[in-house]
Amino acid sequence: MAGVGSAVRRLYLSVYNWAVFFGWAQVLYYAVTTLLESGHEAVYAAVERPLQFAQTAAFLEILHGLVGLVRSPVSATLPQIGSRLFLTWGILWSFPETHSHILVTSLVISWSITEIIRYSFFGMKEAFGFAPSWLLWLRYSTFMVLYPTGISSEVGLIYIALPYMKASEKYCLRMPNKWNFSFDFFYASILSLAVYVPGIEYL
Repeated sequence: MAGVGSAVRRLYLSVYNWAVFFGWAQVLYYAVTTLLESGHEAVYAAVERPLQFAQTAAFLEILHGLVGLVRSPVSATLPQIGSRLFLTWGILWSFPETHSHILVTSLVISWSITEIIRYSFFGMKEAFGFAPSWLLWLRYSTFMVLYPTGISSEVGLIYIALPYMKASEKYCLRMPNKWNFSFDFFYASILSLAVYVPGIEYL
């Protein structure tokens, strides 16, 4: 029974990794072709749906860690995926004013290349039990370029969205209310910017 369970686990993780890999490959293809044909202002509209699918699917990785399907610590997975979901839904989807900025293009390309490498690496390991040496090198080398470009794009887009958050008061909860609780998305986003400083070294 243990062998069957291990085979089912590997099959599931293989399908998961390759499905998300193809999602990110689609994001990169649409981003690059749109950038070349129409400019960076049109990139977000071209990648919105596959980006939302691919990035939201990563939420399952938190569950994978919690139930022991993978060895990745939840303490490292949660903040990284949480910050990306915040950018995907809390910034890009919520504030269309950010869509035409060039940082969207640098963010999307940085994320997609990183994830294409990562998901193909894990997909190969789950499906075949190994990954080729060149993919291993890419997995642990390209972050030196893509991590700074991705992080700087994330921070920049949050900063750009701040005036629109403050003006719209979107996602804010004011008192008095029946929960006796208040929340300001603007200040929460400023706090998230502050967390990036120690968070970069940790991640």
